[in-house]
Amino acid sequence: MSEQPSVSAAQHVEEFRASFTAGQQRELAKRLTTFLAQYSHLTDSFIIEFFTENLWQTLPSPWQAVLQDLSYPQTARLLLDASHNEDRRYPSVWPLSLLAFRATAHALAFPRECRPDRGRVAGSQRPDEFLENQSQSSLLGHIFRKHVKPKKQHEIRKLGTVPQVLLARVACCRFLVTCCIFLPPPSQLVKQLCDQTGCRRVVDVGSGQGHLSRFLSFGLGLSVTAIEADHTLAAMAAKYDGELLWTLEKEKQKKSCSFPPPEARSVPRHIAGWVNPKASWEAFIKQLKYANHGMEGAQTSCGPSKKRRADLTQTPQTGGLWLSSDRSEREQMLSEGSCCSDIQTFSEEGRDAEETRLLDYPDFVLTGLHACGDLSATLLRHFVSCPQVRGITSVACCYMKITTKENPTPPGLISPPTPLTPGAEAVPLEFGYPMSSWVRGLPGHQLSYKAREGACHAVEDYKRRLVEESQLLRTHCYRAMLETFIRDARPDLRRAGIQTIKKAHLLAFTEYARLGLPRVGLPPDLALDQERVAAMLKQQSKVVVYFTLSLLLAPVVETLVLLDRMIYLKENGLDSQLIPLFNPNFSPRNFVLVALKPSR
Repeated sequence: MSEQPSVSAAQHVEEFRASFTAGQQRELAKRLTTFLAQYSHLTDSFIIEFFTENLWQTLPSPWQAVLQDLSYPQTARLLLDASHNEDRRYPSVWPLSLLAFRATAHALAFPRECRPDRGRVAGSQRPDEFLENQSQSSLLGHIFRKHVKPKKQHEIRKLGTVPQVLLARVACCRFLVTCCIFLPPPSQLVKQLCDQTGCRRVVDVGSGQGHLSRFLSFGLGLSVTAIEADHTLAAMAAKYDGELLWTLEKEKQKKSCSFPPPEARSVPRHIAGWVNPKASWEAFIKQLKYANHGMEGAQTSCGPSKKRRADLTQTPQTGGLWLSSDRSEREQMLSEGSCCSDIQTFSEEGRDAEETRLLDYPDFVLTGLHACGDLSATLLRHFVSCPQVRGITSVACCYMKITTKENPTPPGLISPPTPLTPGAEAVPLEFGYPMSSWVRGLPGHQLSYKAREGACHAVEDYKRRLVEESQLLRTHCYRAMLETFIRDARPDLRRAGIQTIKKAHLLAFTEYARLGLPRVGLPPDLALDQERVAAMLKQQSKVVVYFTLSLLLAPVVETLVLLDRMIYLKENGLDSQLIPLFNPNFSPRNFVLVALKPSR
């Protein structure tokens, strides 16, 4: 594989400079917190309480008057459409406060589309690479598409290959900041970070089934260590590596292989282990060192037998790494160097010596594709503190699982395994938000669980439903109606979990209620006042408009969370760039935070 042209270290760092100055970042954070605090009643509201909490009446009366009769396409065009369309026509005269709310929400949020994608038709939800086949990217080699869903195909390809010019625009009431990044084609984001920092190693945290790791390793020739907390997924990743190697060997025998088999060093190493957010960076390096102990001499076969490609029955061991349950088979695989030997073990011997040589661990680039909750924040802290981490690409998700001072144990928070990884020394209590001292000191910076959960919603998908006047839009109204009858029968039940009722939008409300009531312990034949049912059904459009108003703030909340992380890096002397890399219609959490350290 050809190397990228060498350029000076100064040029390298320049390519990933911050979008705007530290002062502008802080000013934007102030505007964001002020705006969100003013409209927290929208971000903190639950749409299922639309009727029980009389949410429509919480809107200003002039807003109610102009919004209550909007059609669904009008709601999409007049509220969610961020384009500056001079032909936008309002069915009535809107109050200035509503116009200002809409304009400010769009102005403060980071743009969610790259320049090449802007101006696309709203209905064009799939990237061009899926026009020929909706399930297979035409721009990704077939060996990387196996077992990979279209969304993930798009993400790993885009993370490996980025446009030549990336633009980040931040519109903020009184100023507009634009920054361009010029990347030499063909541009490979993670690999270019490795080239610029002099690293050949990548640590992929939250690697799942290893799809990104395989692409970085086999496709880009990088040395990858993949860490995944779910032991089953880590085992599947190693299995899929073996299948890929087997495919390459078969194609080589047919003389149709498009590129030579990878070197042994480019085969991913998989660790099933939990990255403790409360552990120090030294503990993180120890986790990597123990797993890598004795691996350097391993060779990997390109033609594993069917036995080696079979599923591994595995058991978790101390330290969070995976071992085969069959000791003799495991030792045979290790001695023969099969692909499954990449699920590594380590012994207790020599740990004391290793702990005194942390700085001997080679430099690497850290990456996390949709690292959930606090995991993204943890990786950024390791990037700041750990001298071996020279660059990072971070794609966050599941903001509702971020810990805060007000909510240190949000629902869905993953508990640590017992015992923790050896040497997991605790660090001072830190939360996933806010990370920066600046945002922490701003009045009104707090973000509730509901506000952060709302930031995970797919705005583009909901806009498309509005434009198409989809029947799916009735589900929020149905759930809000059901909430009223649940509380009538059980006042102590508030926002009880119903879970998804399949094809609810195709059901009459009485049938929906019959299926939903038993899920909260109520009889399916509970008497429903049909006059109330009819009256609430007539307010479905109001439910949709109210939800749209809250959804308009979702990108603003996400902007504050990500901006806080950029400011945190800046406070620690590190510039960063936020890139809307993925197609938001296809991958809603599409921002990649990129940063690298100056050469030593």
